[in-house]
Amino acid sequence: MRLVSLISLVWLSMPVFAGISLEDDAGNVVALERPARRIVSLAPHVTELLFEAGAGDAIVATVEFSDYPLAAQVIPRIGDAWRIDREALAVLRPDVVIAWASGTPPRELEAIRKLGIPLFLSEPRQLPDIAAQIREFGKLAGTREPANAAAARYEAKLESLRSRYAGKSIVPVFYQMSLRPLMTVNGDHIISAVLKLCGGANIFSRLGELAPVVSREAVLAAAPAAIVYALSTERDRTAATRFWSLPSQLPAGRKATLIAVPADYIHRPTTRILEGAAQLCDALEGVRKQAESRSQKPESRIQKPE
Repeated sequence: MRLVSLISLVWLSMPVFAGISLEDDAGNVVALERPARRIVSLAPHVTELLFEAGAGDAIVATVEFSDYPLAAQVIPRIGDAWRIDREALAVLRPDVVIAWASGTPPRELEAIRKLGIPLFLSEPRQLPDIAAQIREFGKLAGTREPANAAAARYEAKLESLRSRYAGKSIVPVFYQMSLRPLMTVNGDHIISAVLKLCGGANIFSRLGELAPVVSREAVLAAAPAAIVYALSTERDRTAATRFWSLPSQLPAGRKATLIAVPADYIHRPTTRILEGAAQLCDALEGVRKQAESRSQKPESRIQKPE
């Protein structure tokens, strides 16, 4: 009887895992028997969000350009945005692989499924989705407390920006995803959500593709008040300035204001996107003030001869 009681006490003191079941951003149900202790991240933004969720120590491998935070730079690489070393992945025996739904090639996703490894697809499309993703990663890794805290901090910053720029006049904006080819984003992309937060309107929001190729002529015809582009190096600034300074101008002889935002602050759907949003919002406020100044400029008076 005493032995039975002792066994019961030991059993009661052991952690109990009821299993984890989450729906990923593609609508697939991902089930784990217990929190993931070995995670492979197949996108830089996933790596960053895992660290935000307190699960950085669980990442056993990632891909090229997963460079933030600093601790991510020492994690082993098993591929890049186009190809994964499948043999290395199989050897790692991860509890879950987290991939980028629209960025990881379908052939690589299918190969992971054939290996029988649980696969979670990440695709934040709206700004609140980032907080939700951090919480989901906290559930996957069993780090709910730090994940919930990080998500709450992000939500507070988002609400602060939303309140500050609510009700601002709309500024037509062209977002330059890349220059050659000239690519932009449609209204489903999270970058459009950033523009909207700042009172900007994506001039190509109704296009069907997530990241469509457009012509320079189409951009000029749409007459944006601002052209926003991602800045990785100073060469990007030089190239954008030259490209948009060519002879053709916007209607009424006005050129759009060029606005550069650090690439990592706007191309990655992570908490740092709010830093990029803050810079963009401030720049668009400058565009509004310029427009107001032009509209309020008094007409030149013709002095009558005496």
